[in-house]
Amino acid sequence: MLSTVAGWGLNWPAMKVLLDEVPPFSIRAVSGAIGVALLAAIALQRRESLAVPGRLWPRLVVASLLNVTAWMGLASFSLLWLAAGEATIVCYTMPVWASIFGWLLLDERITLRRLLALAMAFTGLLVLVLGNGLDVGVAKLPGVGFALAAAILFSLGTVVTKRWPVPLPPAAQVAWQTGLGCLPLLVCAAVFDRLDWTEVSGGSWLLLLYGGIGPLGLCYLAWFAALKRLPASAAAAGTLLTPVVGVLTAALFLGEPLGLREVLALSLTIGGVVLAIRG
Repeated sequence: MLSTVAGWGLNWPAMKVLLDEVPPFSIRAVSGAIGVALLAAIALQRRESLAVPGRLWPRLVVASLLNVTAWMGLASFSLLWLAAGEATIVCYTMPVWASIFGWLLLDERITLRRLLALAMAFTGLLVLVLGNGLDVGVAKLPGVGFALAAAILFSLGTVVTKRWPVPLPPAAQVAWQTGLGCLPLLVCAAVFDRLDWTEVSGGSWLLLLYGGIGPLGLCYLAWFAALKRLPASAAAAGTLLTPVVGVLTAALFLGEPLGLREVLALSLTIGGVVLAIRG
């Protein structure tokens, strides 16, 4: 769990740095291709079958679009308007939205505690967005919209996958989800991105390799391993360390502000997520 949290948290400032040279679609397409190759190789090394029964294709495609395409594409775009730490805080409201979808799709009760969790999460977002004034907040609204959409759709994907699971071996499942989910991003990169790859610096290539090998490859495998060994509530609570890592590393490596506004927003959001998980 700790290795997963560290890898995912460090990826936020890494993507922010990459955006100086590489457009969002290309970042995700290239990192995704690296991650798919690694996961497929791990699946073959572990002798996991990559075959997908015909009846599983619809739910696998839906899971891929929600868990990978929407998450990776929209979260990356949010960084064009938001600092890495801010985007991390907004995106990791996921468990709050998951509790709502759990009520709608899994008949899980909406309790007073979960309503309070939603209120705390929204208060954290308001502190984050409007803390430096209304004009600055309005300028960040597109980024908040993309980050919130990423969190909401990823949460929907989590609940849909729980409602209609895809029974494939771990490495094979992640390889297929990442591969199918990255296909639309690859098409968008080919159509919309204008980039001379010969001008991309060595440092950016290292960050692309990190994104594919770490967050999209090994971190997902570690996540599945953690889910097997930890209660679901403990695993979900563990992900709360991701925005903490993202905010702290963004402040350390990118010089992003880490003041009362960021600490208060992070505290409110994490508090809301804790209530949602316990709710």
